[in-house]
Amino acid sequence: MAKNKDARPPTFAVSVVGLSGTEKEKGNCGVGKSCLCNRYVRPDADGYYSEHTSVLSTIDFGGRVVNNDHFLYWGEVSHRGDDGLDCKIQVIEQTEFIDDQTFLPHRSTNLQPYTKRAAAAKLQSAEKLMYICTDQLGLEQDFEQKQMPDGKLSVDGFVLCIDVSKGCNRKFDDQMKFISSLYSQIAKSKKPIVVAATKCDECVDQHLRDLQTFVASKKNLTLAETSARANVNVELCFNALIQQLDKTRGKPKTVPYLEAYKVQRQLVASVTDRFEKLMVHNLRDYHTTWKTVSNNLKGQPDFDEFIALEGSRKARGVFAKHVSQLKQEHIRRRKDEYLTTLPKTLNNLLNDLDEVENLSWAEARGLIRDRPDFQYWFVVLEHTPWDESDHVDNSDRRIPFDLLDTPDGERIYRNHVQHLLSEKRRAEMKERFKRTLERVHFIAPGQPWEEVMCFVMEDEAYKYIAESDRRDVYCRHQQEIVERAKEDFQEMLFEHAELFYDLDLNATPSCDKMSEIHGVLNEEPRYRALQKLAPDRESLLLKHIGFVYHPTKETCLSGQNCVDLKVEQVLANRLVQLDHGRSSLYYNSANIDKINLCLLGREGLSQELANEIRAQSTEDEYALDGKIYELDLLPVDVNSTLLFSHAWVNTFKPHGCFCVFNSIESLNCVGDCVGRIRAEMAQGRRERFARPLPFILVLANQRDGVCKNVPILRHQGQQLANKLQCTFVDGPSGAFPRKFTEFQVKQGLRAVLEALKRNYDVLAPPPSIKDMSEADLRIVMCAMCWDPFSVDLILSPFLDSHCCGAAGPPAQSNTLILDKIIGDSRRRIQVTVLSYHTAIGVRKDELVHGYILVYSAKRKASMATLRAFLAEVQDVIPVQMVAITDSQADFFENDAIKELMTEGEHIATEIAAKFTALYSLSQYHRQTEVFTPFFNEVLEKKPDVESSFLFDGSSRECTTGAGEEAFLPTSPHSHSPGYNNCYPESDDDNEAPPPYSPIGDDVQLLPTPSERAKYRIDLEGNEYPVHSTPLGDHERNHKVPPPVRPKPALPKHNVRKLDPNLLKTIEAGMRSNRRTPRGPASTHAEDAEPSDNYADPVDTVLRFRGFHNDDNYAVPDDTHGRLIKIRNSFGGLHGFHGGGEEEENGFDRKSQAGRRPSKYKHRSKILFSKTKAYQRRFHSDSDGEESGPATQKKKKGRAHRGSEEDPLLSPADPWKGGIDNPAITSDPEQEDKKMKKKKTPKTPKEPKKPKSSKPPKPLYPPTRRTWESNYFGVPLQNLVTPDRPIPLFIEKCVDYIERTGLTTEGLYRVSGNKTDQDNIQKQFDQDHGVDFLAMDVAVNAAAGALKAFFADLPDPLIPYSLHPELVEAAKIVDYLERLQVLREIVKKFPPVNYQVFKYIITHLNRVSQHCKTTLMTADNLSICFWPTLMRPDFENKDTLSTTKLNQAVVESFILQSDYFFHGGEVAESSGSEGTPPPHCHNMVEALLPLQLPPPLQPQQIQHPLHPDPLI
Repeated sequence: MAKNKDARPPTFAVSVVGLSGTEKEKGNCGVGKSCLCNRYVRPDADGYYSEHTSVLSTIDFGGRVVNNDHFLYWGEVSHRGDDGLDCKIQVIEQTEFIDDQTFLPHRSTNLQPYTKRAAAAKLQSAEKLMYICTDQLGLEQDFEQKQMPDGKLSVDGFVLCIDVSKGCNRKFDDQMKFISSLYSQIAKSKKPIVVAATKCDECVDQHLRDLQTFVASKKNLTLAETSARANVNVELCFNALIQQLDKTRGKPKTVPYLEAYKVQRQLVASVTDRFEKLMVHNLRDYHTTWKTVSNNLKGQPDFDEFIALEGSRKARGVFAKHVSQLKQEHIRRRKDEYLTTLPKTLNNLLNDLDEVENLSWAEARGLIRDRPDFQYWFVVLEHTPWDESDHVDNSDRRIPFDLLDTPDGERIYRNHVQHLLSEKRRAEMKERFKRTLERVHFIAPGQPWEEVMCFVMEDEAYKYIAESDRRDVYCRHQQEIVERAKEDFQEMLFEHAELFYDLDLNATPSCDKMSEIHGVLNEEPRYRALQKLAPDRESLLLKHIGFVYHPTKETCLSGQNCVDLKVEQVLANRLVQLDHGRSSLYYNSANIDKINLCLLGREGLSQELANEIRAQSTEDEYALDGKIYELDLLPVDVNSTLLFSHAWVNTFKPHGCFCVFNSIESLNCVGDCVGRIRAEMAQGRRERFARPLPFILVLANQRDGVCKNVPILRHQGQQLANKLQCTFVDGPSGAFPRKFTEFQVKQGLRAVLEALKRNYDVLAPPPSIKDMSEADLRIVMCAMCWDPFSVDLILSPFLDSHCCGAAGPPAQSNTLILDKIIGDSRRRIQVTVLSYHTAIGVRKDELVHGYILVYSAKRKASMATLRAFLAEVQDVIPVQMVAITDSQADFFENDAIKELMTEGEHIATEIAAKFTALYSLSQYHRQTEVFTPFFNEVLEKKPDVESSFLFDGSSRECTTGAGEEAFLPTSPHSHSPGYNNCYPESDDDNEAPPPYSPIGDDVQLLPTPSERAKYRIDLEGNEYPVHSTPLGDHERNHKVPPPVRPKPALPKHNVRKLDPNLLKTIEAGMRSNRRTPRGPASTHAEDAEPSDNYADPVDTVLRFRGFHNDDNYAVPDDTHGRLIKIRNSFGGLHGFHGGGEEEENGFDRKSQAGRRPSKYKHRSKILFSKTKAYQRRFHSDSDGEESGPATQKKKKGRAHRGSEEDPLLSPADPWKGGIDNPAITSDPEQEDKKMKKKKTPKTPKEPKKPKSSKPPKPLYPPTRRTWESNYFGVPLQNLVTPDRPIPLFIEKCVDYIERTGLTTEGLYRVSGNKTDQDNIQKQFDQDHGVDFLAMDVAVNAAAGALKAFFADLPDPLIPYSLHPELVEAAKIVDYLERLQVLREIVKKFPPVNYQVFKYIITHLNRVSQHCKTTLMTADNLSICFWPTLMRPDFENKDTLSTTKLNQAVVESFILQSDYFFHGGEVAESSGSEGTPPPHCHNMVEALLPLQLPPPLQPQQIQHPLHPDPLI
């Protein structure tokens, strides 16, 4: 120990010794002396070097570090013990350096052997530098340079190192021999010695035990088990030596290597864990460098401690590992993102299962590469794989295409294909489950899924799909049925238009009105279908009522489908196009000097006419009226295919076409050919204002001059010209040698020039009309919103015409102006196209000269709205009814369309209105000529309409007060010659065109053989409507007169049904091409039929047209509530015969002012019965004869409904022939007589009497049958015997119903076909043994026939005398007591009634047991049956108070049939079932304000709104 005389810390020099020498002596590696010194002097991992060599070059050996010595100076270590004392330790390592050339020890100043040299206590070496590592040698300047103090040291203690590892080419025994020798030398120095077992981390246990034995054999030796590499017990070894050097220090505890190693590892693990957490917390980007991280973390304890313990290299390894993890996580995330996107991508690119189901993955990749949107989903990289390229850091989210080469890509593709298969299967099962739900008919709108689930649980599709899919499918199904039910409900409200449109606009329905509405609608299945959605149903009803009473296009229930909005849009676009299109007008006919004529004929007639014209010409120049025309002739045979292409028109550009005929056959061919030519031209026309082609019909002369067919040909030619709207040129009256005359040619050429001139005039733009009062006629066209046709169809007759123009003021956005020749002068016709709801206000407040009422033949609501609107129209205003459907074939193929079109025809017949049809699929663009007859009628009746409006306005003025003025816009043309114009009489006045047919004026009922081929090609046809085109006053024979009313004929019988052979008659008449002769004329004007759609003939027009004696209107009498006849107060049977200007106008103002205008509902049985139907049902206190005649006729006519013998009521082709249909005519006198016969004085009601007295008058007297029967309508006792207590008909009906109908939904509630019911009874009348199964009748028809049987009985099945007792029993609160009383009452039934009542109630009980399928519970059955079984007198208001009680009685009989009739026990029932409401004595007061409707008999419930088309 160095002697220190001052207070500085003591310094000790320690010499580390051990086996050294050549490789032969120490093996391939040393014993760890250098590593032990290194770890002690520089314990930080970065300062520890595991490789220290003793083989040096001569230069390195002579350097300042080695300094030619065989020892190394490791430096000085400051040591602070546990007791707080400080000291410094200077470490010396004694070794032996080997020359790298000779591999012998280097020569030094001390040549002693190692054992003696190592034991030296004094060491000296001038300017010797501290040793750090092998790399320091020769590069001393790059390392820390620190000299050994004073160049000399005194050794204070020794550390003897012994390697206990296996060693390299060294035996442990040889080492121990060397150590023994060395120990002997060291021990001589009397210095403390500590034995250090080195490399214990690789120790051999036997070596360690041998060492421990060696240490134990020596005195004062301490053994320290160390490991420099693991840094275990290194400091402990030196501390033990220091304790021996300084006895004042505490003796350190010697710890075995394993224990110390465990502690060290725990320390390392803890430090490493904290360091890794530090890395995770601070390192988020794998692009970060180690330099950045070390600079940021330096100074943090966890970082510095790990660096010290494990070293920077290891720390950098941890950093690199973490960065690699971050990058892999980023790549994995990107890959997961790509793989997540890939199914969606495949679903977009390969979504067709049929395309990819059998493809391999390689084929699928090729298919993906060929997709046009491949670049949108994928990116092809230059360097692959993608995770080793720059794409991992790219923001491009497209999928690298090479990713598809991986197993994951193929796996996802296979999953995609399986997904497509499963989705297909799932979709199929969902659709199958949807169809299953659709087959479950009892699912009601709004019904919860839980209530339906139990009925479909066994379905295969139900089991396959998940619960979420089930609910989704059911939700969709519910949405569909709810939407459909709401649409049906809304449609039902429109079908009951008469129920809603009986109040004025802006009114508020009263409570009674609301009760009436609910009562009527409650009978409708479509109303009850929304029972579970009562709030929605009430909302729809209130919304509908609000719209009805406050209609605007903004509140229209159809929304954007409102007719008003669509008409405004169409007119705004089309009228602008019309104005632009007129910029290119047709050339002026005055400048024509060349005429191109097409000559059309059969069998050479066209060529003969061409030869005749050329013979009259000079070099193709023809002189006419002082002017020379160049003629270009094109003769064409009717069978030529040239005619049926539009090309010849464009090439030849004809100005007109002469159509020549000389027989019926050639006339038919010409007619067909012209129609087809026009159709082809209309279809191929591209220019909006192309001129129409004039056709001239020429009758060729018969050369013999005495042909009997000439009058017929002349007449038929005239008829065809009328139909085709062309000129007819008659043949010469006398004998003529040639077939054509010069007069005929000139007349035809004049007609062509006149047509060209007229076309120019028509194409000229009409003058602007600034004031709407300038219009001659004001027409309102009404259409129903939501009808299944486009408004373009109803506007096309106007917009496709050349005489149509805009109305001028912007406010008239739904109005157009027609500038049209009506009669013999041009008229301005204002046509306003409105919806029915908007037209209601116009009908009431504005002057309208005529209405065009359009309805869809596919929609009952459309007809109902038309009826409701028409019923309130003044009967002096002309009406044109238009039915819309797809094609003519619909009438013959669809019974519903046929029924609606026939009903429209009947209404038109009853009110003397015109009727026609338009077809949405027709290829022919109809023009305004379809309405020309109607415009003629409107013009004729204009004075009557305006006078009626003036009268009505004055009446309103008197009613509302003097402050209001009646609005009567007068026309400046009201006294123009057009109004007073009348055609002179002609021979054709007794032959007028027949009325319009229900499917249009241009449709044949049955096509002739020549027409059938055409119908196979085109069912629409291309016929043109009838109108007149006068050419000039001098050409009287060629002017087609307007339709006129035929002269009065003989009275006709009141036909109640159609002639069954009418179809055959019509077909035969068409084949013969002749008209059926009309009856002889009569001088009595009152016998003329008011139902024919004809204008008045000239001789009638000259009379007082305002005073027709057929104005017998049926109006309700306010006092007695029954129908009475009001005869026209202005004349008897003959009217006035005076003359004068006012007579020419039809009436004088003074006389007309006294006439009160009526409405069409009083002129039509259908309209009147529909309007009053609800009043009859809800005002039962009125006289039962209120509408007796109309009702009874309707019932009688209804008995024939459903027959196949309903032909069209008028022929379609007026020029080919037709007949007068007696089925649509009526004789006013005969009607009047029949009504007088049926009128009987009203007798006062008699109070109820005992059983022996006459029962009260039943509600439904047995008048429903239209045939005599010995079985139906007779007392029950006449139909039974002791052996057969039940009538056979009842047994048959019940047996048939129970065999076939116990699964029929709505049994006894849904009405059967009335005709089928009558047929059942008729067949039974003829043969009591008839088999209903063989008849294959509908179950509902059999049920209706059974109820009708009871309704026809003279007395009800439940006697009137027992009704009061039953009512009183129903009021008993206690249920069992009530049943006992009812059982006693039922025993009072007459025996016959009792047996039948028992039989029918037992049957109804069996029906109620199947209510899950029929939906007919005992309550529903009682509602349907109690009026039939009891037939109360609903004319008595007291009946309303017992309605519910009567129904409850019958319900109790049905529920407890076993108890009442079979001795059974009381059946279980809900507590509320059959229990009367509390305070039954107040039921009258509770029910009367609601105006509940009385239940109706089945036969009257059947068709409450369907009119009889055959009345």
